[in-house]
Amino acid sequence: MKIKKVITVDWGGSKLHANLCEMKNNGQLTVLESNTGLGINKVAQQFDEELLAVISPWTEQYGPLDVLMSGQIGSNIGWKETEYLSCPVSPENLAAACLSFPFHDFKVYIIPGVNCTIEKDYPEVMRGEELQILGWLQTNDSLQKQRHLVCLPGTHTKWAIVENGKIELFRSAMTGELFDLLSNSSVLIRKSDKNNFNQKEFLAGVHRIIANRTTNDFYHSLFSVRTKQLLADLAPQDASSYLSGLLIGEDVRNAMESYLWDSTEFDQITIIGAEHISQCFEIALKQYNKHCTLYDANQVSIKGYQAVLGEIYQKNCYLDRRTIYKNFESKMTIKQVINS
Repeated sequence: MKIKKVITVDWGGSKLHANLCEMKNNGQLTVLESNTGLGINKVAQQFDEELLAVISPWTEQYGPLDVLMSGQIGSNIGWKETEYLSCPVSPENLAAACLSFPFHDFKVYIIPGVNCTIEKDYPEVMRGEELQILGWLQTNDSLQKQRHLVCLPGTHTKWAIVENGKIELFRSAMTGELFDLLSNSSVLIRKSDKNNFNQKEFLAGVHRIIANRTTNDFYHSLFSVRTKQLLADLAPQDASSYLSGLLIGEDVRNAMESYLWDSTEFDQITIIGAEHISQCFEIALKQYNKHCTLYDANQVSIKGYQAVLGEIYQKNCYLDRRTIYKNFESKMTIKQVINS
């Protein structure tokens, strides 16, 4: 494979993040430049115009480039809807199911989402996180042959079982979205005080959830964010930290007590996400004596794109060779094959 430049695009609801990458002969993908744009919720369906605005500096310099996209851009509210692949899922499965289409002078691929059914009438879906998981699997060959519990904190936190290099099942929690809603649209947090982080109050929230796990008083605990401020037991500037502790504590508690897996099987838990939120989940998981290894979501995503692109190009190369062999059998000349 010749050294070539490609564009990767993580396109979610609130943001578009694009990378100009170089794929070397060994298949290694290296980021050269990055650019951002509007999320799918903000572009009024003008996806083609937004994409061109973001990547045109690169295409003007290097000409037509392949574009590999993931995230909500492939959902039913995105540009072109891709299917959901049912677990278990591997990089080969994702590459084979990519939706491809021509766009101006270059080719666009959209990676499909992933789904699983935990129980009857209880489906789960993800778009984008599957790429992070599969990219993380590329960081060490030993990960391909083990069973893991992986946490992907974010707007909709995912907890996934990964076994033998495939995503086997997962569950979601609206932890990040609830924090945003309660911070901005409730009486719990004053907007001017929501950007401070106090680890002591965060741990207080986590401990309250863990200590009361048998009483199932999560909703009462949420209201304590307000009452503790009213009674001067919690400083307003620390209220968001305490709220975060309650929400992440509940998320982690449910994962540690889930009927879908035996958490005692996992002494080591992988966390893939942004630095601060990943550290918060690590703090909460330490209360269950779990050791955590943290991975940056952007870095492992690149390895995920690398794995999928490698499969796509390998398949395309095979198809090209098959066409040549077929034409050779039909006694076409080499010149005719090249021009066909």
